[in-house]
Amino acid sequence: MLCTLQIKNFALVEDLSVQFHPGLNIITGETGAGKSILMGALSLLLGERADKSVIRTGESQSVVEAVVGLSNADGVNSILAEAGINPCEEGQLIMRRVVSASGGGSFINGSPATLQTLKKTGNLLVDMHGPHDHQSLLSPDFQMDILDSFGKLNGRRQIYRREFAELGALQAALSELDCDEKTVAEQMDMLSFQVKEISEAALVEDEEEDIKNRHIRMTNAQRILEAAQSVSQLLSDGDSSIADSLASVQRELLGLEKVLPEAESWRAEAEAASTQLRELSKTISSSVSDIENDPKQLQWIEDRLAVYQKLKRKYGPTVPEILKRLEEARIRLHGLQTRGERIAGIKTEIDRVSVSVRTLGGKLGKERSAAAVNLEKAVTRELHDLGFSRGAFSVGLSACEPCDTGTDVVEFGFAPNLGETMRPLRMIASSGEISRVMLATKAVLAEYDRIPVLVFDEIDTNVGGEMGFAIGQKLAGIAGSHQVICITHLPQVAVYGTSHFAVAKHIRGGRTYTQIEKLEGEARTDEVARMLGGQAPTKLTRDHAREMLINARGKKKDHRP
Repeated sequence: MLCTLQIKNFALVEDLSVQFHPGLNIITGETGAGKSILMGALSLLLGERADKSVIRTGESQSVVEAVVGLSNADGVNSILAEAGINPCEEGQLIMRRVVSASGGGSFINGSPATLQTLKKTGNLLVDMHGPHDHQSLLSPDFQMDILDSFGKLNGRRQIYRREFAELGALQAALSELDCDEKTVAEQMDMLSFQVKEISEAALVEDEEEDIKNRHIRMTNAQRILEAAQSVSQLLSDGDSSIADSLASVQRELLGLEKVLPEAESWRAEAEAASTQLRELSKTISSSVSDIENDPKQLQWIEDRLAVYQKLKRKYGPTVPEILKRLEEARIRLHGLQTRGERIAGIKTEIDRVSVSVRTLGGKLGKERSAAAVNLEKAVTRELHDLGFSRGAFSVGLSACEPCDTGTDVVEFGFAPNLGETMRPLRMIASSGEISRVMLATKAVLAEYDRIPVLVFDEIDTNVGGEMGFAIGQKLAGIAGSHQVICITHLPQVAVYGTSHFAVAKHIRGGRTYTQIEKLEGEARTDEVARMLGGQAPTKLTRDHAREMLINARGKKKDHRP
């Protein structure tokens, strides 16, 4: 269940914390007091996009945080694991949303989370219904979801959907292949040319760098040879080479050894230097000995470099990328060359999967038809409790071409009064009637709905009187298997709450603040009295409120299993 909702610097809220309870949590307050702020804050935690205008005037950011208690965290932990987020500890999930001028962020269990992860997690835990959300009941897709949930058909529907998705993939593959013959011929010509051009070039990954080095040596051959010869003469081959000078040094030091013993080591160093210089001269001569100055060889190198440069411009900046392009072209060419065989194979598969889709769709349709009869009866019974004592609800199914949801479409119908023609629900103008139909379906689905927290924001709009009592009893019934949070303006609904909170505005220091308080005892009686009289409670409205609360407690006991 939703244990705690904490809001800071959000719209008129400076700092507000609500601790919700099991059962039916009622939230009331005067118009404009800020009840909708709670729903807006909760919507942010469920992944709705943020608007910076929600930041309280004068503050830099808004923060909304919720603590959710989980009796079984497996489903949530699976989503968190996919997102790389820490699992829930001790059955507790913490969701946090920050909205700031610079963007803010989302967090789950202290780890950053994307809005998508926040929404997936929220969808598993909380189902929200605002004053206009009952319009979703008019959507054929939503109606189909209700029917399948009621009939426990979601598993079979998933099997059908996978087969239908495979059919779509096969049809897309066929469409890609089954194109204009001229276009195919042009593609084959282009791909054949690419394969031929790259293959004949016989590219080798390290060859280009080697050729570049050879090109540099050949284009500078004359200069290199002349410089090498000059260095060789200076080192050892010339008349006054360094080697000759070192030989003279050695002779002088040899004579000096007789009178100065240190001269022996000096002469050894001079001899070693002479040896190194001769070796250096040999190395230089050997290194430049293979330098060619052949115009034909130079032309071949320049032509080969041009091949590399041309293919890089056309197919990719590196040799590995060009070779990858070659492999891709070969695969595509082979695919087009064997196009006829592939088309025949795909068509055979399409025929097989089409039969499977229609078979699965037909079985799903039969089970839907059976579920539709029971759903009609169940919702009609609930509608009788909600004031339509002679009303009726219908679930019509008609065949259609295979689509994502099956091979049939659904149409909910409603006849509010005896003798009236059953009309499609989408043709009903009264939002009050549609709201009650939505509540009736929710009451029926409560047993099957795995989402633990249901939030109703003024679902009792455009109804009143005795109908309010009926709605309150229905919400209390749903709260037997779910935690229900309900914002209401009807005292007839409010008295059925197991917990009651009041939202109020206060002005302090020239600023407006929204606060929330849990009501018990006389404070709750006063709030129901205010709702009854629309002004400060009187003895009459207090007595009436007290009587309503007592009667509601008795009816709740009567409805306990």
